[in-house]
Amino acid sequence: MSVCITLIASAVSAQVDYETLAAKIEPPFALGDEIGDRTYEIINLDGRIGGYAFETIPYAVIPGFSGAPINLFVTIDLQGKFIDAEILEHNEPIFVSGLDGALFHNFVEQYKGKSIFDTLVVGVPYGGKDGASSLIYLDGVTKATASVRIAHETILAASFKVAKEMLQQIPSGPPAKPNVEYNENLDWQALIDKGIATRRLVKNSEVQAAFDDTLWEDDDPIAADEPDEPYLDLWLVDVGPQSVARAVLSADAYDELQGFMEISNHDEPLLVIDAGRHGLVSDTFIRNTSPDLIEAHQDGFPIALRDSDLDVELADGVPGETAMIFRTDRRLGFDPTRDWTIRIKAVREHGSFRPELGNVSFDANHKTDERFFIREKVHVPTPPWVEAIQSRIVDLVILAITLFALVWIMLGKINWLAGHRYFTPIRLSILAFVTCFIGWWGQGQLSIVTPLGVMRSVYEGQSLAFLLYDPFSLLIWLVVIVSFVLWGRGLFCGWLCPFGALQEFAHHLGRLLRLPQFTVPDRVDAVLIYLKYPVLFGLIFMAFYNPDVADKLVEVEPFKTAITTYFIRNWYYVAYAALWLVLGMFVFKSFCKYLCPLGAVMAIGGLIRGRDWIERRKECGSPCQLCKVKCNYGAIKKTGEIKYSECFQCLDCVTIHDNPKQCVPLILAQKGKTL
Repeated sequence: MSVCITLIASAVSAQVDYETLAAKIEPPFALGDEIGDRTYEIINLDGRIGGYAFETIPYAVIPGFSGAPINLFVTIDLQGKFIDAEILEHNEPIFVSGLDGALFHNFVEQYKGKSIFDTLVVGVPYGGKDGASSLIYLDGVTKATASVRIAHETILAASFKVAKEMLQQIPSGPPAKPNVEYNENLDWQALIDKGIATRRLVKNSEVQAAFDDTLWEDDDPIAADEPDEPYLDLWLVDVGPQSVARAVLSADAYDELQGFMEISNHDEPLLVIDAGRHGLVSDTFIRNTSPDLIEAHQDGFPIALRDSDLDVELADGVPGETAMIFRTDRRLGFDPTRDWTIRIKAVREHGSFRPELGNVSFDANHKTDERFFIREKVHVPTPPWVEAIQSRIVDLVILAITLFALVWIMLGKINWLAGHRYFTPIRLSILAFVTCFIGWWGQGQLSIVTPLGVMRSVYEGQSLAFLLYDPFSLLIWLVVIVSFVLWGRGLFCGWLCPFGALQEFAHHLGRLLRLPQFTVPDRVDAVLIYLKYPVLFGLIFMAFYNPDVADKLVEVEPFKTAITTYFIRNWYYVAYAALWLVLGMFVFKSFCKYLCPLGAVMAIGGLIRGRDWIERRKECGSPCQLCKVKCNYGAIKKTGEIKYSECFQCLDCVTIHDNPKQCVPLILAQKGKTL
């Protein structure tokens, strides 16, 4: 399945050519050879590998709201630090002719200088307080929280896969670091007796035997003349724990080491002593660099050692001619409490002019007891969907109460509401709340983009997890889908659509201004109400055939302009949205009735409606036509039946039905007459 998804993603996002990617690499680095699918080495000025650059598509196919994944170009160095991150391609609807795309790029730029080993979180600390200093917060983008979370997960998922494959230094858990509160009275002999100091003795005869039958077998006369003398008398001690450091170092050296560790608190200091004639490093060694004759490994992976550039003075009774303290970064996976190996090279030269070098190696295994160390509590990353809920918990509670109250009224109090003397002000107040809170504040305007993204994701075998990144809209979707069974499309189109509410306000404004109200003739209306279905199916076809074009065609919905961006967009988008609102002042909710592709989805979803919830009398439609005439939506047939696929649940007909002063059959019944 993963191979299939990768192939699909590759088809969606074409590989960017080498020259374009090379231009994105800034000095002192340059783009090197391609070593995997859209993965490259990056080269330092000296020609050595300095890290890796990669597109995220092959490693993290997390679909966005359009159904297509976001493709980014990420570079990391050999320590897992982000050198840069840049968006190559995306189809996030909110940033496609909506919000300024620079906001998305600015978000991604925040990764520069941070490490894949940092705990990166999008947003602000839950509750507004940073109670965990190990967390690093990234500023999100208002009204695009879901999209930036998808980009965040894409970057981290891809970067960890590359680091695991290329760096091979992903730690399996929190690193062990010295416990500064632990104290144990130790001396040099105690370090030996308790196995805290490791010794590796190599005699001259062993070195000579290793070089026998080679070009260099006669190039060390001392080894031949003094076979039983030590060539290498190595002592290895981890001096990160303070109790151990006090036992092996002089007071001055101990103080200098503690000062060093305060500055470099991620490094583990390793004391290496040689009481033989090897000397640990060559004559050409430069301080504060990696040792040229010493290597280290753990679990088959190399450990990056570096000279700490400290003057080492040993405590009394500690043997040794040469002593150095090397350091390694615990964040790169080194665990001092597990076995690791130090390897010492013995080097010989043959010839005086351009001598040829040969070497053999000798290993020593070491670990330090767990009692000297502590481990930070494992930070279990909060699932993105939980973070999304936490960041909007207040909004979600208000929304849940609103939806519950609305459903409760529609289920049991609908006749009471429709018959209330202030029904119209109540309805308009609810629609105002929907427009302001659900729409402009909560960004809960549902859109055809979501069903199209779901269909593409299902077809391509991708996850639907992107829906969880916007829990506010998801909660509305869940309630709306359930409402299909109860009321068809009516709950959303009549009560929960912010743009639909704006159109209704436009209608009332038109009446207030005494503008002429036009009713579309039945014959024309009967044709126009089906226009939204070919619009819907055209969008579905383009979503699979040409997603880029589909991303533009969804602008047939003016929702992004009117609700998401508050009409702050290019003038032609604003003019288009305004056109429908102005038209709505003359023709009641014309966009909703005739062109809305989301309304078509709602109407189709309403086919699973399980009941006729609007009461009718036998006189309705035969001969009484009052409800039909009064229905602004044209959702009542001449026979009196309700066309639920077009019913917006405005309750006007319910008001008439229950009112003995409006309903013709009730009026006649009071007079003892019948129709």
